[in-house]
Amino acid sequence: MITYNEIYEAVRKERAEELQPLPKNFLDEVSVYLKEKKEFSSKNIDDFSDSAMKAKKQLENARTLFKELILRRRKKILNLLLIATETGISKKDSENMLEFEKTMFENLMKSVDSTESQVNSLFNVKTEERIVSGKTIAFKEDVDEFFDMEGKLIGPFKKGEKAELDEEIAKILVESEKAERL
Repeated sequence: MITYNEIYEAVRKERAEELQPLPKNFLDEVSVYLKEKKEFSSKNIDDFSDSAMKAKKQLENARTLFKELILRRRKKILNLLLIATETGISKKDSENMLEFEKTMFENLMKSVDSTESQVNSLFNVKTEERIVSGKTIAFKEDVDEFFDMEGKLIGPFKKGEKAELDEEIAKILVESEKAERL
């Protein structure tokens, strides 16, 4: 059976940067420990003895430590998730995860991949639409950088330079006599 000191030691080790290995039965052992401490405290509820007070305090502290441990591990797993979505992940990064953490990680990876695919498909459609609806213009004068309709910085453009721009932007530049349609 696990002890309070072992829970404390697990939290202390988890303060390191990497996800720390835990025994496969760690959650079960902590659950049994907390249950036994709770039963002991509730049996001796009227007893203000040192052992009852100590057991109650250890129960509170053990719960706090366990919550801290889970929170630290969750943060590390989320950081691994962010890294994995950008670079890919090796299996060794998930070696120290408990089963429920691996499941959470895999589900989050699927969700992020799905969302990323949706964003990429939207981006590709908008890019294709912009190219299809683009108008080629020639600049009559130098034009400084400016933001397009999507908030993206474009330019600067020199006199005589040609560019394919969104129809709306091309119209504004032609109407202000800074460019002409080709």
